[in-house]
Amino acid sequence: MAEKKINPILKLALELGPVVLFFVMFGRLKDRTFTLGGAEYSGFIVTTAAFVLLIIATSALLWALTGKLSRMQMMTLVLVVVMGGLSVWLNDERFIKMKPTLLYLAFGGVLGFGLLRGQSYLRLVMDEALPMQPEGWMILTRRLTAFFFALAVANEAVWRLMSTEAWVNFKTFGLTAALFAFFMTQGKLFERYGNEPPKTGN
Repeated sequence: MAEKKINPILKLALELGPVVLFFVMFGRLKDRTFTLGGAEYSGFIVTTAAFVLLIIATSALLWALTGKLSRMQMMTLVLVVVMGGLSVWLNDERFIKMKPTLLYLAFGGVLGFGLLRGQSYLRLVMDEALPMQPEGWMILTRRLTAFFFALAVANEAVWRLMSTEAWVNFKTFGLTAALFAFFMTQGKLFERYGNEPPKTGN
């Protein structure tokens, strides 16, 4: 089914809204404890439960409006539901904190598997948006694979060694800023291997 076009601002709001609301809600509830069904839940766990429900709702709305979800969106949805659900069910913060680790390991693993086969799976999903020579795609894929594994290690270090509040800030702002910075530093690669044949003699 072909993807239906929707307002890009609406699409961005549906994709980023759950993360932003998670951050805002955690800021309001982080010092509170809730008793539900005879069990006590921290504000973080309650926020996680709301996050799981919200990302299910926004993903369903995106699918209804566009007719599809990307592989990245599907993988994110599954991991949030599984790891977030485990955190709520077992009343254990660790599972949702491990979600970014598993997500980046999955991304890095998929890209790495493609590299072992001599292919850039990144090119398959981004070629229309970012036309580039095959060699450039291979270089970018190798770099992004290593970067995803580095992000997985960083997430593990932050949630294991720092406070929950520090992890929420890292997840909301740090990981997003890191991805933005990564692509900003690839300018020379995009210039060299863009629409024109790659330059030689350098």
